[in-house]
Amino acid sequence: MIAERLEKATPENWMFPPEEGWTVDQVEDLELPFDWELVDGVIVVRGRMVLWHNHVRSEIELHLKGARCAPFAVASEQCVLIDKYNPPVPDLVVYDKTGLDLFQAKYIPVEKAVLLVEVESTGSRYDDRVRKPEMYAAAGVKNYVKNYWRVERGENGIPEVHEYWLHSETGKYISAPDRPVHVGKLETDRPFPVTIDLASLVEL
Repeated sequence: MIAERLEKATPENWMFPPEEGWTVDQVEDLELPFDWELVDGVIVVRGRMVLWHNHVRSEIELHLKGARCAPFAVASEQCVLIDKYNPPVPDLVVYDKTGLDLFQAKYIPVEKAVLLVEVESTGSRYDDRVRKPEMYAAAGVKNYVKNYWRVERGENGIPEVHEYWLHSETGKYISAPDRPVHVGKLETDRPFPVTIDLASLVEL
């Protein structure tokens, strides 16, 4: 009876994961009246995002899509499969679309991700500064996810972008050596050349 009940997560049992945790296959059909994410096999409630967060994310997405080159694509709020217990949902992901079936793929495999972007909000500071970068970097030991951006709300609400590169020897993210924090203007060539007037991101 218990084994049968735990084959899939449901609105009645989602808060009682199996001993080893839920897997992506067990939660893929789960519908709950709030946003959530699977973290180490446990379903975690995600806080509601404010207008600034969503607007900045959307504007950065437009700039990345405008600058991208083959074989890259850009997606927002899309699961990146680290392992069966951890399919995080970054705000934005730039990935190599080679070999991916747009009509069949449920997730972006972590080995396809080249840049992950998290726009920080009040309820996500720890995740965006500590937990998620460490998890992405751990996946990067195999040279995946070489780039990570953390977008903070700076002075007058203008975004500031902290750029990190994956260090191939330590398997940790390090601040970009030439410009670790982009203030006023983001200008980088990783994973492809892109320039963004950061003040323009909050012009309504």
